[in-house]
Amino acid sequence: MNRLNREQLAARVARDIPEGAYVNLGIGLPTMVANFLPVDREIFLQSENGLLGMGPAPEPGQEDPELINAGKQPVTLLAGGAFFHHADSFAMMRGGHIDICVLGAFQVSTRGDLANWHTGEPGAIPAVGGAMDLAIGAKQTFVMMELLTKQGASKLVERCTYPLTGLACVSRVYTDLAVFDLGPDGATVVEMVDGLTIEKLRELTGLPLALAAPRG
Repeated sequence: MNRLNREQLAARVARDIPEGAYVNLGIGLPTMVANFLPVDREIFLQSENGLLGMGPAPEPGQEDPELINAGKQPVTLLAGGAFFHHADSFAMMRGGHIDICVLGAFQVSTRGDLANWHTGEPGAIPAVGGAMDLAIGAKQTFVMMELLTKQGASKLVERCTYPLTGLACVSRVYTDLAVFDLGPDGATVVEMVDGLTIEKLRELTGLPLALAAPRG
């Protein structure tokens, strides 16, 4: 099967972000989505450290150490972009003003529960950040992650075993093997990479996955 690499996965998420959307990209892998947003769509990227109108990563040598995202990575600011207080940024997130947030995850349940701030392992460093505020405050929460851990366990699970970030908040999961829609009735496979079958995907996840009806 042909797994998506990180750039391909980021481009796949970017494809689903519509014109005019206000979007927050979580720390880590989701920040790559900024580099693949369609140039023919006006999309407003918000960062929880107080930016609106964030652009893609700067060219090498053009970094501004005072212009960073919440993950402390250098970014650019598009024409018309704005800086504002951290508290105002969280008011946007908590007040329902973000259309889509894209987060990473340790686990996501088939009903959309999210676990992405702590594994619960002894010595693990918790990283709450703004994930709880985004997961509940955004109108839609997308997760992008590799489907399997390094040990081969599925991160899409029937029930999360890690400490929860939010309940029933994730609507869609993008992985290197498949895209899933989540809800009260469980997980539905929207698309799969070439060479992967629904039977193999069920085997990898250990879940009774439904298959979405073909479009058209």
